[in-house]
Amino acid sequence: MSRVLDLFSQLGIEIDTQLYQLALTHSSFAYENGRLPDNERLEFLGDAVLEIIVTEHLYRSFPDDTEGRLAKLRAAVVNAKSLAKVARELGLGGELLLGKGELSTGGSEKNSLLADAMEAVIGAIYLSSGYAGASRFVHHVIDPLIEQAVLTGAGLDWKTSLQELVSQRDLGTPIYEVEEDGPDHSKVFTAWVRLGDWVGPAGEGTSKKQAEQGAARGAYQQLHA
Repeated sequence: MSRVLDLFSQLGIEIDTQLYQLALTHSSFAYENGRLPDNERLEFLGDAVLEIIVTEHLYRSFPDDTEGRLAKLRAAVVNAKSLAKVARELGLGGELLLGKGELSTGGSEKNSLLADAMEAVIGAIYLSSGYAGASRFVHHVIDPLIEQAVLTGAGLDWKTSLQELVSQRDLGTPIYEVEEDGPDHSKVFTAWVRLGDWVGPAGEGTSKKQAEQGAARGAYQQLHA
């Protein structure tokens, strides 16, 4: 049994075998085999299902976050790179039905093809097991990515991420303290973030900006933990 089908079994998800095969059928394979149906319609459906499940989860899980922050969190997990990573972990690439051209150019490892297949699989689950089944699958594979996105600031620069976090928790205004060392042509900057009496871990860099970003990152991760 494939890893994907094994996961369906563990999660109690029923999947129509024909829909599952369709979800793995790339247009290149479909064209070379008598213009068979391909996975593009399922991908279209799965993309919408994935987005609403993730959006609802973020809305309920982070009631104090702004629309902009929620949008950045969603974008950090609902993208080709993240979906392709999940597909690789599930071994989905080895199950894709690809045309000769895609096979010869490593199509089973391309982010775009893997991400499209993941969305198509979600579409197939939705049609087979409804919203509940699709939700179980999406939460199983996507929730860890959301946790990681929260930890890393979801694509925001670290100073902005830290400012939002301390504002939400009413911790005051971050104050950056910076020291520099070394000759002019090779300076090393060290920065700390101070919040009242609390001082975060040091950040270092070859510029003041880099050091402050490092300090903000350390403070964000420590406060979030």
